[in-house]
Formats: sequence, structure tokens, C-alpha cells
Amino acid sequence: MSALKILRYVAWGAVIVLLGAMGFVGYKQYVAPEGEGLIAPLASIGGPFTMTDASTGKTVTDADFRGKPSAYFFGFTFCPDVCPTTLAETQMWIEQLGPDAGKMNFAFVSVDPERDTPEVMRDYVAAFDKRIRPLTGTPEQTEEMVKAYRIYARKVPLDDGDYTMDHSAAVFLMDKDNRFVGTIAYDEDPKNAMVKLRRLIDNAS
Repeated sequence: MSALKILRYVAWGAVIVLLGAMGFVGYKQYVAPEGEGLIAPLASIGGPFTMTDASTGKTVTDADFRGKPSAYFFGFTFCPDVCPTTLAETQMWIEQLGPDAGKMNFAFVSVDPERDTPEVMRDYVAAFDKRIRPLTGTPEQTEEMVKAYRIYARKVPLDDGDYTMDHSAAVFLMDKDNRFVGTIAYDEDPKNAMVKLRRLIDNAS
């Protein structure tokens, strides 16, 4: 086994432990009544941000996402598996929600500002669904949002001189006030994901 593979296994192990700890704390202290699958808002995850909406080229902030619940996924366009899979799942959720999809914000946030220019992000996300907002920014803006949302993201050099990114694989769910209320895990049962999204929409009414 190569050193890179070992490094990646260790990194993903740390992510799993972190997300597991977050889930345990959320379950023990913040479980919503009647098993709704969402937790009460956690102020420690989320916060102000300034990014570029690559679909319009305009600067957006967290204020632009208030008023509707949101689903944020953090990744990068050179991602070989997790990101395209999750974006395809997001496209499926949007289609299944039908008209209710307009009651939510969906965003794909780049953790690789060096390569994910607005043009690259716009074209990449457009291949899935135009209702998924592609967000990118400067390295400083990206770092600020990554820290605010407690995202794991790290550049990993490759043997050929290029690099990839290790990053959190969950979709982060926020209420209409942009407060964290839960996650959809990577490759989670689609039925569970839809329950969470519909409850998020219902709770915002």
C-alpha cells in the first residue's frame, strides 16, 4: 500500500470520528421531538461568509440564503467520485421535491479556489441542475467559510506533481436563519434524505 493511500485512510478515519462525535453530541443534547431526524440549531456550525455565485458572477453572502432552509455541499470539481455522486443525488432530491424544491437553497461550495474559478464551477454544476448554486471565492474567503462550517478540507500532493483534496463528504443542512440543524451523510438512504429535506421545509413554514 502506498504512503498516499495510508495517508488518505488516516485522514478519512479522522473525518469519520469527527462526524461521529458531532452526531453523538447532537443526538444526546439536541434531538428534535418525535424523532424528526433534525437537531435543534447549533450556533457553533455556520456563520457569515462572502463568496461568488458562479452562475451569475455576483458576490453573495450568508444573508442571501436566509429566509429559506439550505443544503450546502463542500467539494471540488476535480473530485473523482464523492462530489459528482453527491451532486447527482442532490439533483435527484430536487426532482423528487418537485415544486417544494423552490422552498430551499441548494449550494455546491468549492474547497479548491485555486482551480475552481467561477467559469469552471458554473459549467461543472450546470451539468447537474441549475438550481444548485455554485459558490467559489478567493482562498481567504474559502478558508473563512470552511472554518465557519467546521469543514475538513486539506490539499494532498500526488506523485505526478498535481494534487487532490480530502474533504468532508456530508451535506450540511441549515434552517431558514442559516443555522445548522443536521447532515445528510454520503450515500445515505435516499428515503432518509428526503424525510430530512421535507421536514426542513415544513419547519420553515
